[in-house]
Amino acid sequence: MSSNITWHASSLKREERETLLSSKGVVIWLTGLSGSGKSTIARALELCLVRHGIFAYGLDGDNIRFGLCSDLGFSAEDRAENIRRIGSVAQLFCDAGTVCICSFVSPYQKDRDAVRNRMNGRFVEVHVDCSVETCAERDPKGLYRRAMAGEIPNFTGVSAPYEAPRQPEIHIDTTRVSIDDAVQKIWDYLFTKELIAVPFSAR
Repeated sequence: MSSNITWHASSLKREERETLLSSKGVVIWLTGLSGSGKSTIARALELCLVRHGIFAYGLDGDNIRFGLCSDLGFSAEDRAENIRRIGSVAQLFCDAGTVCICSFVSPYQKDRDAVRNRMNGRFVEVHVDCSVETCAERDPKGLYRRAMAGEIPNFTGVSAPYEAPRQPEIHIDTTRVSIDDAVQKIWDYLFTKELIAVPFSAR
């Protein structure tokens, strides 16, 4: 980092932005294996939040790698840098009063904890849980087949490890829970913690 830069704090307090948006900035971090259902849940949650008047934006793992992290691969070092960059962006969204929904494999606990530590209590870790076997059966992108054939190195769950969250705020087993119920579970948590003020029922 250059020594010739200075952090310029905003003249606005977070509370002023949140009053304007009628919601609180928070980072909802969905972690899990590829094919576990993270992106599907994230998109459904974002849609519900916005349609109920809550300012929300989703950051997706694949989408980020088209731009901000297009120079990174999938080594442990590159994965750590990928999550560091995303954490910085998510922090900006959070400071702006946005419900920022992050959907990333993020396989290493230390990388997720580093993001959590930046958020001053505005971090909700959601473990989107699904076995490697079930994810491989779903295999919507054909990635597991290619990884098992040795065509994709450092593939989480096959040739690279996944460290499941030790104490996530929310646990969702997508072999047992529908998308609607997953959205409801996250919404109920946010509502109970007074991070959003709008009740919701997916049923």
